[in-house]
Amino acid sequence: MSDNKIYDCIIAGAGPAGMTAAVYTSRAKMDTLMIEKGLPGGQMTKTEDIENYPGFESILGPDLSKMMFEHSKKFGADFARGEIKEIKDGYPLKTVIMDDREYKAKSIIIATGAEHRCLGIPGEKELSGFGVSYCAVCDGAFFEDQELVVVGGGDSAVEEAIFLTRFATKVTIIHRRDQLRAQKIIQKRAFDNEKIDFIWNHTVEEILGDGLVTGVIIKDKNTGETREFPCNGVFIYVGMDPITNCVNGLGITNEDGYIVVDGDMKTRIKGIFSAGDVNEKKLRQVITATGDGSIAALSAQHYVENLDEERKEMEMEVQYGNAGY
Repeated sequence: MSDNKIYDCIIAGAGPAGMTAAVYTSRAKMDTLMIEKGLPGGQMTKTEDIENYPGFESILGPDLSKMMFEHSKKFGADFARGEIKEIKDGYPLKTVIMDDREYKAKSIIIATGAEHRCLGIPGEKELSGFGVSYCAVCDGAFFEDQELVVVGGGDSAVEEAIFLTRFATKVTIIHRRDQLRAQKIIQKRAFDNEKIDFIWNHTVEEILGDGLVTGVIIKDKNTGETREFPCNGVFIYVGMDPITNCVNGLGITNEDGYIVVDGDMKTRIKGIFSAGDVNEKKLRQVITATGDGSIAALSAQHYVENLDEERKEMEMEVQYGNAGY
């Protein structure tokens, strides 16, 4: 099925980047469609407290997601739910292909974000949802008075470990290095928390359990020795992977799969822009995603305006040519 409406801009994704872009494009009177396969808000929906978004000393991630989503539709942007299978380039129209329909647009803003990376070890897939989790906010309450393992050493891993101490009797952070990568203020909170222990220079090799998690096999990176470490749940935070399957054929990603853009959020293809965590960048935060979204929207607006001017000029040339001028 094909939607006959031609949009000025289609935004792939409704995280903070996509929702900000929708505010800007629709406020500029551009016919805008925002498409999202999951809950609007992206990673924000799985974040407990957001303390570094200006204007809010502290706000729940799901609450900020809801506020942004309502704002994104305020100026008339359309919203569709579903998964984008492919984005095709074309002039003057791009095509967005979904399972049961297609959409056409003059410009595209990719804001599909990134997702949690898996360890790819025995037991992880089999016990996912049965003690293996990637979201403390979602699943932490199921582990009241139990002992948990958090794998990773970045901001997300340490923040989620702190959150899990609300429910667990003990949380052990297992990190493959000898120091954390998280921000110092977050590290201090973890070090000061009596419920949090640390195992340094170890990797998790296997997750154990028969129906439910009972422990992990960990390996000492220095000696190569392995041992069993008992726990009731494993929360994994070892990085993110960009969600770029829908643009694999466009040649706009780097070797790690992230989309390469310039300062105006332009990709190498005219009329296709990208914003947020899906981009190659150093910092992935809500505030940087919203900044990207606003820039991408302005770039898309300018592109569409120029495209419309080109179309008018071509129509005039055809008209005058036919008239014998």
